[in-house]
Amino acid sequence: MPLYMDTHKNVKGVTAAAVAEAHAKDLNVQSKYGVEYRHYWVDEKNGTIQCLVHAPNADAAARVHREAHGLVADEIHEVSQG
Repeated sequence: MPLYMDTHKNVKGVTAAAVAEAHAKDLNVQSKYGVEYRHYWVDEKNGTIQCLVHAPNADAAARVHREAHGLVADEIHEVSQG
């Protein structure tokens, strides 16, 4: 299954705790779309979040975020682990 990295930019007031809560919501929804959110990173200072996800396609990954909490990524790129 393809691997994607998504990036959420300029998220005002983002905190690691809030992202952990959003990630938990993703985990509750992901199986509905055949998606597996693996890891996430938060940069509170710059308001940036990145998520690593196995998904059948980028749209499926975006649908999970949209349904789980509404915070859809600004960019989603297919990546290869190196």
